[in-house]
Amino acid sequence: MASHAAVARSSSYASATATRLFTFNTPISGTFPKTQSSILMQFRSSRKSKNIRSESISSASSGSIAVRGESFRVNANAGRGNGSTVEANGIDGSKPVTFKWPDNKRPRVCILGGGFGGLYTALRLESLVWSDDKKPQVILVDQSERFVFKPMLYELLSGEVDMWEIAPLFSQLLANTSVQFFKDRVKCLYPRDHLLTNVPAPTGPGGTVHLESGLAIEYDWLVLALGAEARLDVVPGAAEYALPFYTLEDALRADEKLRDLERKNFGKDSPICVTVVGCGYGGVELAATISERLGDRGIVQAINVEKTILPSAPEGNRETALRVLSSRKVQLLLGYFVRCIRKAVSGEVDYDDPENTVSVHATTAHHSESVILELQPSERGLQGQIIESDLVLWTVGSKPLLPEIEHDDYPYELPLNGRGQAETDETLQVKGHPRIFAVGDASALRDTNGKLLPATAQVAFQQSDFAGWNLWAAINGRPLLPFRFQNLGEMMTLGKYDAAVSPSFVDGVTLDGLVGHTARKIAYLIRLPTNEHRVKVGVSWLAKSTVDSVASLQNMLSKVLSGN
Repeated sequence: MASHAAVARSSSYASATATRLFTFNTPISGTFPKTQSSILMQFRSSRKSKNIRSESISSASSGSIAVRGESFRVNANAGRGNGSTVEANGIDGSKPVTFKWPDNKRPRVCILGGGFGGLYTALRLESLVWSDDKKPQVILVDQSERFVFKPMLYELLSGEVDMWEIAPLFSQLLANTSVQFFKDRVKCLYPRDHLLTNVPAPTGPGGTVHLESGLAIEYDWLVLALGAEARLDVVPGAAEYALPFYTLEDALRADEKLRDLERKNFGKDSPICVTVVGCGYGGVELAATISERLGDRGIVQAINVEKTILPSAPEGNRETALRVLSSRKVQLLLGYFVRCIRKAVSGEVDYDDPENTVSVHATTAHHSESVILELQPSERGLQGQIIESDLVLWTVGSKPLLPEIEHDDYPYELPLNGRGQAETDETLQVKGHPRIFAVGDASALRDTNGKLLPATAQVAFQQSDFAGWNLWAAINGRPLLPFRFQNLGEMMTLGKYDAAVSPSFVDGVTLDGLVGHTARKIAYLIRLPTNEHRVKVGVSWLAKSTVDSVASLQNMLSKVLSGN
């Protein structure tokens, strides 16, 4: 990212955004109800907060310190700044320990969430040119120790990438920066900027973040980038019997489950049945990857409430995906939604349905861990379905991870939309809170046509650039830039050496097969967080590609020689 020495360069920054060639297409927030509504959530006052005593902890601390008879342990590397990592473990959450910033004069920025929105905002702030007294102190808080490049989680299942390539440690990514990383969970917020709405320039702290460890962080500026989590509570049995595919942990659990099923079914005639719920980009990419991995040893079923897959995708991507799924014999159950999921019992295939309103599919050998999915048609004219599966992967529905918000004196309102996202203005500031920016899943912003921006990595990535720049502008008393989303196209993986790429700047063109696969990997390589990580991953991918090419050549020569 290029540095900016003055606001005069803002036009070049905006134009640079428009010239990017590729996109992140993987949904961050899944799918939501189509009907939108704007609501105001009431938050309760916390009278207890007036009586809370707090102590201070320096960012340079390491080891253990005593806090009024309680133990509070802080693990830090390398002291202040320089990408140091602090892991705080509080014993008594009722007695917060106040974090002591190294410099009381320089602005304090706290970023909650280390996904595309959060991490890239921190890196953007680091890349800008600051005067010595205005350069902000930045803390990044995330519950995981790793940044996850979510669009490439599917490659973990295919074995195409290693975990370190798409999930590097924050400590490594931030090693050459002044950003401090805190591995912790957010408990609640105490914003005070709603009292400063009419104040033209920052005159005091914007609020306080309370972490679950017991650490309290005062900030001048806050960035909400906490993302979202899978929502499995909308269908009975989904939380118990389905695995979400949303995080690194989800991908690792799915891979472990597949390995276990492959091991148990080795040498047996019964196929492994995997059911994917949802046929948006996440569901289609997952179905394509798993069907390629299992081959003739498995059956993959994909369920979607719509009568087609990828209903909002470019036609080229949808046609390519349908062709690939058909070639791999993926069973598409379109026009259905899951009514419930339950554990399979012996004799389930003998379902009694005298009126012939339900079609029963037995696809497994009644493994002890098999489950039953009851499907209900979304339109008239279709029969209900009952299917059996060894593994159910859930890719629809999510909810933003906005923390609880409290105030010392009285309840107040935070504008939320029907999805639970914070309403922001075009500068990405939360309405009524001039010190709080929201990006990614946490934000609700509409485009120039009034349509809510999609919850994708592409949107979060672009918003992080604007959030970083607007923080610079706000701290320096300059005008903020309005965010304008540039749709650069859509990409998806369809397995090893197969993908679909539809750039928005060339109408009607879709790159597929090996060409699309190569274009997608190059685009994602360019979008990895730091130059150092890009070089490491690029060398690794080049080495793997070379090995695969040599192996393919050897196989071809072996076949030719054996034929002679």
